[in-house]
Amino acid sequence: MNLDPITSATLSRADIVKLVGTSGHLTAGHLIDCELEELDLGKLDLSGWTFERCNLRHADFTGANLANTTWQSCRAAFANFSAADLAEASVKASDFNNAAFRRANIAATSFTATRMTGADFHGAKGMGFAFEEVLLVGARLAGLSFRKEVLRRVDLAQADLTKCDFRATVFEGCSLREANMDGAQFAGADLRGADLGGLKLEDAALFRGAVISREQAEQLLSGWGLLIR
Repeated sequence: MNLDPITSATLSRADIVKLVGTSGHLTAGHLIDCELEELDLGKLDLSGWTFERCNLRHADFTGANLANTTWQSCRAAFANFSAADLAEASVKASDFNNAAFRRANIAATSFTATRMTGADFHGAKGMGFAFEEVLLVGARLAGLSFRKEVLRRVDLAQADLTKCDFRATVFEGCSLREANMDGAQFAGADLRGADLGGLKLEDAALFRGAVISREQAEQLLSGWGLLIR
C-alpha cells in the first residue's frame, strides 16, 4: 500500500502511528517539508519511508526500523537513532550534526554530502556503509571497519578513530588531522589523498605497510623536528 506524499504538516507521534497502520507498515511513506522536531518515533516501523526537507532536530528514533529509508536535505541535528535499523538507508545533503547512532545497524547505509560533526557511532554495526563528502569532525567512530572502502572527501579531523580498521582503505581528499587513532589499523591503506597534519611520532607505527607520498613523508619528518637535506 502506498501513501500519498504529505507536505508542510506538523505531525505528532499519533499522526505517524495512524499512517503506519495497525496491520503493517506502509511501503512508500513520503514526508516533505514536515515538522517532526523533538518527536518520539522510537520503535516504529518506518522502513522504506522518505523524509525530504523535514525538520527532525532532537527527534527520537530509538529502536525504530528505518531500513531502506531516504533522508534528503533534512535537518536532523541532535536526532537520536540509537539501536535503530538503518540498513540500506540513504542520507543525502542533510544536517546530522551531533546525531546519535549508538548500537545502530548501518549495514550498506550511505551518507553523502552531509554534515555529521560530533555524530556518535559508538557500538554501531554493519558492513558496506559508505561516507562521501561528509563532515565527521570530532565524530565518535571507534571500532568501525572501513576496510577496503574508498573514502572521498571525508573530514575526520579530531574524530575518535580508536581501533578503527582502515586496512586497504583508499583516502581521496580526506583529513585525519589531529584524530585519535589509537589502535587503528592502516596496513595496505593508500593515504596519499589524506591530510595527516598533527600526526605524532609515537603514532607512526600505526601506518606500517600504508602508502604515503614523498611530500607527505617530508612534511611529517619536518614536523617531528628532523632535518631533511
